Amino acid sequence: MQLNHYTTKFSKKSFPITVVCDNVTNAPNVGSLFRMCDAFGVEELVFCGENTPIGRKMTKTSRATEKVVKYNVVSDLITQILQLKKEGYTIVSLEITSNSLPIHDYKLKKNQKTALIIGDESFGISEDVLALSDAIIHINMFGQNSSMNVVQATNIALYEFTKQLQ
Repeated sequence: MQLNHYTTKFSKKSFPITVVCDNVTNAPNVGSLFRMCDAFGVEELVFCGENTPIGRKMTKTSRATEKVVKYNVVSDLITQILQLKKEGYTIVSLEITSNSLPIHDYKLKKNQKTALIIGDESFGISEDVLALSDAIIHINMFGQNSSMNVVQATNIALYEFTKQLQ
């Protein structure tokens, strides 16, 4: 028998993870990020930039999770990262770079607050943000493309992070 959210035996759990979006502006992506943050027990979702579509178009994919996931919309990503650093967060950027670590080689510390920075759908994470990062991680890819959708990459990262923290 297929189970639903009323009949599963999953227990609600929260992890010390904040997802910070660098100018993610596609409404279906924003809605999907709400669903993923809910599914993985993320503490907060932060949208940085000027054109975050919080509204009707986004709710088609969010399926009302925007009502239960704590979120914030701020204009300046650098200011947000500096504030998170001040609050003791480890800043981890999800981006393929010449010095990024494969995600499975990066080990989270138990109870350490982590801010996972995810990038703009077209341009990824800026060099300024990468320079402020405590770690840069990537997902190994085996096809001809060098990147994947920001939501799909975030799903994989949150799965790996929460697996390590359980």
